[in-house]
Amino acid sequence: MTGGRPVGTTPLMTTTLRPTAPLQQGADGATSRTYAVCVNSRSVGTVELSTDPRTGTGAGRIAGLRIDEADRRRGRATVAALAAEEVLRGWGCGRVEISVPAGAEPARRMAAALGYTERNRIMSKPLPARAPVLPEGVAGRPMSGSEFETWLAHTKAGYARSLTLRGFSEEAARAKTEADHAAALAGGVATPDTYLGVLARGGAVVGTLWLALRHPHPGQSGAYVFDVEVAREHRGQGLGRALLLLAEREALAAGTGRIGLNVFTDNTPALRLYESLGYEPVTYHLYKQLL
Repeated sequence: MTGGRPVGTTPLMTTTLRPTAPLQQGADGATSRTYAVCVNSRSVGTVELSTDPRTGTGAGRIAGLRIDEADRRRGRATVAALAAEEVLRGWGCGRVEISVPAGAEPARRMAAALGYTERNRIMSKPLPARAPVLPEGVAGRPMSGSEFETWLAHTKAGYARSLTLRGFSEEAARAKTEADHAAALAGGVATPDTYLGVLARGGAVVGTLWLALRHPHPGQSGAYVFDVEVAREHRGQGLGRALLLLAEREALAAGTGRIGLNVFTDNTPALRLYESLGYEPVTYHLYKQLL
């Protein structure tokens, strides 16, 4: 024995989270706090934890998990993520969410090993130098005021349904639907930097497009497709592709050089369509149920 430890053994390494700031409580009930990732009380990285009360299901988020270069590839991040889940569980969260940049393959592998499942991804593409030509027989035009009102009610209902499928309570889904649409479409059909259009064929409206001409996410540029929808009776005829080409035309006309969108991973036809048009992943959004 040497110094109370058997010769040739290594000391036990304990990875913990240590708060670096007071617990923050937002007026809306959101909670957040930053932590240092520590090994035997030595700081080796940082992580930020938060909750989003709008979900109504106790969802927590792990963001900004970073391990110093000298301490990487030793399992520190994995243990820190598990410790973060324990903190969120103590906050009453039943689900945890993370976002991983497309180029961070080690982080994606770690997330998969920890049981995280991809829910959706953000994709984008550079726009071509020339506006694409729409298929013969179809044309795009802005929505009329009456078309907008009908479309808005339909879109809100669909958005609320999608939120409930993702775990939101019906009340929380309705509240988030109203808040999100009020913020994104404050000017109605005439909202600035927004194209609200329809795809017409033979005088009939066969699809709709909601395109933000300025990217809604901080730190990103370009246009962003909020919603494309082909009327049910006209699906399977290539009109989804035509709507996306219309989006590219309008984005180019607005002077932007990129276009992005969101797709849910289980929507395989949409994902394949976007890939065929040259969209590539930017960010993966994943989740895990906390038992």
